Amino acid sequence: MTNQDIVLDTPLGKLRGNDHGGLLSFHAVPYAAPPVGQLRFCPPVPIAPWDGECNAQQPGPVPPQRPSRLELSTGNPDLPQSEDCLKLSIWTPAAEGVRRPVAVWLHGGGFTTGGGSSPWYDGSRLSQEGDIVVVNVTYRLGALGFLYSPGVSPGNLGLRDQLAALEWVRKYISYFGGDPQNITLMGQSAGAISIALLQARQQPDMPLARRAILQSAPLGLELYDNNKSAAIGREFLEALGINADSPSAREQACEASVADILEAQTAAFKYVVQRAEVGDPSSLPFIPMADADFLPGPREMEAALRRAAGEMDVLIGTTQEESNIFYHKHPKLADMQQVPVPAHELKRLAAQRPGASNIQLLMDYSTEEMFQRPSLDWATEASRRGRHTHAYLFTWPSPDHGLKSTHCLELPFVFGTADAFADAAMLAGADLVQVEALSALMRSSWISYIRSGDPQTPVLSWPSFRPDCRATMRFGEVCGAVAVLTDPDAPVANA
Repeated sequence: MTNQDIVLDTPLGKLRGNDHGGLLSFHAVPYAAPPVGQLRFCPPVPIAPWDGECNAQQPGPVPPQRPSRLELSTGNPDLPQSEDCLKLSIWTPAAEGVRRPVAVWLHGGGFTTGGGSSPWYDGSRLSQEGDIVVVNVTYRLGALGFLYSPGVSPGNLGLRDQLAALEWVRKYISYFGGDPQNITLMGQSAGAISIALLQARQQPDMPLARRAILQSAPLGLELYDNNKSAAIGREFLEALGINADSPSAREQACEASVADILEAQTAAFKYVVQRAEVGDPSSLPFIPMADADFLPGPREMEAALRRAAGEMDVLIGTTQEESNIFYHKHPKLADMQQVPVPAHELKRLAAQRPGASNIQLLMDYSTEEMFQRPSLDWATEASRRGRHTHAYLFTWPSPDHGLKSTHCLELPFVFGTADAFADAAMLAGADLVQVEALSALMRSSWISYIRSGDPQTPVLSWPSFRPDCRATMRFGEVCGAVAVLTDPDAPVANA
């Protein structure tokens, strides 16, 4: 591809991007004011028009963060970090002419790590192959995005960032060749549950998008209430040397260095882990909270999520062994070996995996409880309420036999970015020809869904998911529709 400059006029000002010869890209496009200084710990403020040109040629920073423990398996892109991170990455075949379908991506990372500018999520192949506009969102993480402390931070700021980004897309994506009436909101892990929570928010004025793709959504995650979030917030502030009850607590928190904030996050993490059950892979200090303000309260959340499931068409799925990555090479794995699998589930799980160790059965149980069962419940509710629903199960096994088909493994296949995972242990030793073949199959299905709401392709018949026929597409060494809840190896009739 050639690589030339292109200057795009928008109502906010001029953007200088890259013309790759048939594909345009714009990076670090601001969708909200920099959340720094006195705007730290504040809801996102709409971006004001700028004078002159905004350089959108280089990927933007990721939010401040410590390395993820999962990088032992996924690798680490090692990207620049900055609080000034409320940016978008946009790929489009052309900024003029026909309005194209839009895919808006929310990344995962446990609300603590990652960023939309990561090369893992490069949208160029999806955009060019599918003639669609791809938008990646970077939002605040950790304490900067999810601290709750009355008088300091209202909580759920990362979710508010995501909503602000989507509002920006609706307002301005037509200037990039996108159709604001044909948006697919897609996300993985934390990004996927974010979509569910945003649709379940207290006062939604409309569905977030025309349809959604939820990859490995941890819908079994129990959100904190105000009291638990406030206790974590108090621990965090104390680690910063701030009295949460002080009239100057907010001012002090806004003046703290990023390095000190990350150090205090570590203290808050230790506080949560010390109070969690051994073997719980979801003990995170800064996650969305059921605050009865932006989101429903704990008592209303279940009903709100059921309502949300019925408001968008959905393509939803998981990997087969989601939880393996959270236990893999864990420093306390020996302790986890002693954690019993609930007796009422042990016989069934052991029959599904003969000869498996207790820790593998524990991982299978965690996979089901956190990811698979609630995702199937979401699909069932969506279909029952009349939404077009499709389900998948990713079963391609990592060459690392301890990981199997684990959390995050489908990402290089969906985006066609195996090269960006060059240092990922989960792909080390894989046959890249086979990887590309499966990736091409998945990309074509995702593109078809983004364009039309139907993931079927000329080479892949993908029946709808219904409560009476829970057809699920399997992507792995063997691909095809299966009746996953009855017999994973039995093809669906008329698939």
